[in-house]
Amino acid sequence: MFKVPDHQVAGHRASQGVLGPLIDDSGRFYKPLQSDERGSNEVVFYTQFSSNKEIPNHIRKFFSVYYDTQLIEASDGSGLLPHLVLEDITSTRTNPSIMDVKIGSRTWYPQASEDYITKCLMKDRQTTSLPLGFRISGLQIYGSEQSGYWKPDKKRVLGFTAEDVRVVLRKFVSSNSSDDFGTEPDCAFAAAVYGGSTGILAQLLKLKAWFEDQTIYHFYSCSVLMVYEKEPILNGKSPSAAVKLVDFAHVLDGQGVIDHNFLGGLCSLIKFISEILKDQPHDLTKDNSGSEIACANDCNKI
Repeated sequence: MFKVPDHQVAGHRASQGVLGPLIDDSGRFYKPLQSDERGSNEVVFYTQFSSNKEIPNHIRKFFSVYYDTQLIEASDGSGLLPHLVLEDITSTRTNPSIMDVKIGSRTWYPQASEDYITKCLMKDRQTTSLPLGFRISGLQIYGSEQSGYWKPDKKRVLGFTAEDVRVVLRKFVSSNSSDDFGTEPDCAFAAAVYGGSTGILAQLLKLKAWFEDQTIYHFYSCSVLMVYEKEPILNGKSPSAAVKLVDFAHVLDGQGVIDHNFLGGLCSLIKFISEILKDQPHDLTKDNSGSEIACANDCNKI
């Protein structure tokens, strides 16, 4: 009934002796609850978020559907363990390209232990979190049936420089993305995936507008997941690009204060993507990419 996800790009991968998420054939994703406060914190967040009437409907779509918790056999062979039961956002996609982007220049949260803060601060400084306000945590880019996926390992991803991030965001929407860094990305799918009224940039801008006002939550060490498929584009259809927020073990009460840490990182990601679109030829009579880029430039005000 349960199996290891084929399209997991970050976190621990489930196996005998290693605890990790599982999926089933009904489109559900089973995330093991961590035994410390992180597990209970994430349950509390999903429970409260699901019933919070202050969350606009157009914002809820950025969060996976929560189906409660369930005791299932753990992937590490340790027996029954409570798991969060969530929507598997890749279940309807055959060959998804996926990128996990951890948002915020600061991934540690107030009241964390000194050891935890030291650990997080070191990683923030050694990656692009501090200079850029975000870092890529994992990715896979589908090339073709022949080439398969380009999926760099965790060590390679954490070693990305700011220039690497620029290149990878371009590779993510390119037709020649199956190799490492030897070829200049052609950005063949940039307009279809990043641009348009339903593209990734438009979705990120909707999130930005909410974060400019919302003071309910502060999201520490949370990721933006970007997903799409290339094959529909080649057939003249929508790539079904989606943006989701994931990982809520360190969400705190906003206490009436805007989450500037998350907002700043989100704006930085938006600027990187808008710069890619600026370099692409597009017909403004067919979409509103130009207005989206103009809106993205407002991030300079943050």
